[in-house]
Amino acid sequence: MSAPAVMPPIKRYTGVMDWLTTVDHKKIGLMYFWFVLIMGLVGGALAGMIRIQLATPGAVWDAVQAAQLAGEQLPFNLYSEDRHFFNQIVTMHASVMIFFVIIPGLIAFANYIVPLMIGARDMAFPKMNAFGFWLLIPSAILMMTSFWVQGGAAATGWTAYPPLSLKGAGINPGQDMWIMGVHLAGLSSILAAINFIVTITNMRAPGMGWMKMPLFVWATFFTSIIQLLATPVLAAAVTMVLMDRNFGTTFCDAMKGGDPVLYQHIFWTYSHPAVYIMVLPAFGAISHIIAAFSHKKTFGYLGMVVAIGSITALGFVVWAHHMFTVGMPTGLQAYFMYATLLIGVPTGIKVFSWIATMWGGTLRFTAPMLCGIGFVSLFTIGGFGGLILAMVPTDQSLHDTYFVVGHFHMVLVGGSVLALFGMTYYWWPKMTGRMLSETTSKWVFWLMFWGTMITFMTMHLTGAAGMARRVPVYYADFKILNHITTFGYALTALSSLILFVQLLLSYRRPKITEDDPWKINDVQQSFEWATSSPPPVYNFATVPPIPVADQH
Repeated sequence: MSAPAVMPPIKRYTGVMDWLTTVDHKKIGLMYFWFVLIMGLVGGALAGMIRIQLATPGAVWDAVQAAQLAGEQLPFNLYSEDRHFFNQIVTMHASVMIFFVIIPGLIAFANYIVPLMIGARDMAFPKMNAFGFWLLIPSAILMMTSFWVQGGAAATGWTAYPPLSLKGAGINPGQDMWIMGVHLAGLSSILAAINFIVTITNMRAPGMGWMKMPLFVWATFFTSIIQLLATPVLAAAVTMVLMDRNFGTTFCDAMKGGDPVLYQHIFWTYSHPAVYIMVLPAFGAISHIIAAFSHKKTFGYLGMVVAIGSITALGFVVWAHHMFTVGMPTGLQAYFMYATLLIGVPTGIKVFSWIATMWGGTLRFTAPMLCGIGFVSLFTIGGFGGLILAMVPTDQSLHDTYFVVGHFHMVLVGGSVLALFGMTYYWWPKMTGRMLSETTSKWVFWLMFWGTMITFMTMHLTGAAGMARRVPVYYADFKILNHITTFGYALTALSSLILFVQLLLSYRRPKITEDDPWKINDVQQSFEWATSSPPPVYNFATVPPIPVADQH
């Protein structure tokens, strides 16, 4: 009888090759994290260029007013090519922050934490997980290098509305590079969504039923459903533009029988649910943070799960509230208005649940807790702006003004970005085994909190006064408010830079020896605190005990 075949030893890489070839969900999560940090600096720098331009009205308006008073023809074209670079910066700032910072930033934490929370040893498809991350690199390169091609980068805003996005076909490849970058980033998002859905459905620890899952896992699960269903719709929209630009089709070209409004419907069918892709995981993470540092279980666990699911469903049926000015029939306007207002109900349930969790708790105002409370405050303020814009008459007055910009950024910066800060402070000890300075962390929070308030509340005021978005020059009436907005941006930029340096320096700090450095496992009952900091390659030597039914 022949001897059994001996399996050859698995080749293990070390150093850089280990990171380049890894399929460990924790290392992939950290690579996502550092990619997001770097792209966040890029996106923040682009925002700085916008604010430098808008810090002062510019002498251009003096010439406009002088020419008008003298009854002369304007000495220049306000929309000439010398304004083109500003439009590129605006487009790329939005694209970087959405596709390479907020969405992959939340995926970074989900990649690292979700398998730990459900007691799994890795994601369901480790190689696909790695492939999804590496797709982001060529996607970002495609977009950022488009600045150096003929005609420059895409200059159509992140919405890429036709007919503007059809200009320059065959001459300016920057728009085509942007579209291909969106395709790669979208494919990365779809692969991550499939992986999370399968992992959460099939790889939970024995005894962990659906209603015992942590809220961050629920939020990631619902977010993945949105990504899986909505991202192909975005691919369809931008592919129509790509085909019109390069292959003679007429999907969106009104001069040849196409319909640019069709593009808007398809685009917003993805892009409104995408807002929840960028905020639902934050809902789940903030629920953990507030419960942990209130020393209480999350109030109304079932209501929170139902609220997240309701927001997921409603997010697909309200897309056209972005389109109240395109000439929709009154009946459709009324439907989208009321459907949008309805989203305020599950969102309100979540806000009241967070407040109820803190009520009567033993609060510890750590840096993660401050970020959690700041998230609730700023997201609620930004949400009220959304309710204002949901009203058809109000929206028609405020459409394409800085009120919309202020609302959108209050939700995403005051919500998603501040949540990313809180998640970093909360889970960094678990991810790296190193604590961060509480004093420095609190400075980072207060700079970001007040910077966000100052920047985007003043945008609400300039928008209500009539200042249009995406313009490089403006009337002097808005000068003081823009000065204040630029000052607020400076505070947020300083906060982000301090955080970046703080994280780099943390690797020089001694490693902690505790599995649960926050002393919260008796409240959270979340598996990630039941293993070492950082966890071993296999996560758990044995599966931890499942919490009892009333512990979440």
